[in-house]
Amino acid sequence: MPSDRDRPALDEGLLSPVTVGHDETVTDAAYLDALVTAEVALARGWVEVGVASAEAVDELETEFGWQGALRGCRDHGVDLVALASASVAGGNPVIPLVGRLKERVGEDARGWVHRGATSQDIIDTAAMLVARAATSRIAAALAHAEISLRSLARSRRDEVAAARTLTQHAVPTTVGLRAAGWLRGVVRAKERVEEVERRLPAQLGGAAGTLASFAQIAGPEAAAALPAAFAHELGLAAPDAPWHTTRWPVTELGDALVQAIDAVGRIATDVATLSRTEIGELAEGSGGGSSAMPQKRNPAASVLIRSAALRAPQLGATLHLASALAGDERPDGAWHAEWQTLRELLRLALGVTAHAASLVAGLHVDTDAVERNLAATGGLIVAERLSLVLGPLVGAARVSKLVTDAAVGADLADALVALPEVAALAAERGVEPEAFVGEMLDPARYTGLAGRLVDEAVAPASRSTRSRSTRLDEEENT
Repeated sequence: MPSDRDRPALDEGLLSPVTVGHDETVTDAAYLDALVTAEVALARGWVEVGVASAEAVDELETEFGWQGALRGCRDHGVDLVALASASVAGGNPVIPLVGRLKERVGEDARGWVHRGATSQDIIDTAAMLVARAATSRIAAALAHAEISLRSLARSRRDEVAAARTLTQHAVPTTVGLRAAGWLRGVVRAKERVEEVERRLPAQLGGAAGTLASFAQIAGPEAAAALPAAFAHELGLAAPDAPWHTTRWPVTELGDALVQAIDAVGRIATDVATLSRTEIGELAEGSGGGSSAMPQKRNPAASVLIRSAALRAPQLGATLHLASALAGDERPDGAWHAEWQTLRELLRLALGVTAHAASLVAGLHVDTDAVERNLAATGGLIVAERLSLVLGPLVGAARVSKLVTDAAVGADLADALVALPEVAALAAERGVEPEAFVGEMLDPARYTGLAGRLVDEAVAPASRSTRSRSTRLDEEENT
């Protein structure tokens, strides 16, 4: 039987291809780094409030590889597999971690490891550190997608296409307006993720959220200052108060992640539909293959994104359920249920936003297919316009009869030209009935404010969008 050290990781992404290559910021190793980082930062916070000696904390920093607030402790030398095994007895990894950290430093430094803290302080803070790294990448990927969508919406601003409601042709729209709709969803999601990222707080409350241990160690004033000092050392927001069972940092983070996944899931749904063989208006830049049907060009990225979008709401609901049931001053199981749920939601968001950025950057529009589908109903796509223009003149019933006849094969243009009322309208405008009817049936003349809506959506991107996108490019090239 293989030992724990020889056993492969439970989840390398074999059944989660949407996350493969994008989830290194939320691995067990990343969480362990964050746990050690939180422990060292707490000792540094004690120095900042004037209680611990700098020399003692210097030893901790050196021993556990402190690399600054943004990089934390990455060369700490803690055995992940052994720590995981030791975590079972106490129900969380901090209990055995503290023992291992204390074993490796001298007496003076040892006294400031986990000084006054409870396990939840460290685990919650570590979760926020991991979330900060993940949300930064998620926002960057959304910014990348935003730039591509602006370009797509702008370049296809006036390309008329068939809008579909309840799966059927409705009225004309434009390819640009469809892209602008995607863009608006992505921008709102990006802004939400960025806001949550800025507000991710450290956690420090002691055993029951009263900070009693810290006050006992150093007095009330130092205890009151310590949470902000701790947060400062980590680059996190200072908490207003301990949030052991006030779980808005987790639920608001979860909501933002679900919104981001929803936004790109919406794009993937449209791309998957419009790339169907019988529609063919869109195609992914790099289509997937089939093991049995080599002629297929499957919308693989859209399928992967949709798979995550179908799972994300339930994960978000689990976070809310765990939060609602976070009783006492630390709950029995509800808090623990958040750990893997939040990690999986972060993981999915990392994967889908990266795939979405690539998807929209390489999306291909087949103009011929767009035009073919637009003309498929022989002018019926502007039936609403005919009702609005001709209904007051010939009656709604008569217009309905013309449309119904056209739907079963009658020539709609000929039928309209033959109407005396149409001839009269054409004469008022000084044109021939055929020209008037041609203009009435032209889908490009019935796109309403589509162009204006596109223009409003593609207004210049913010500086933060450009910098986020640039950062993602740099990460992908390293």
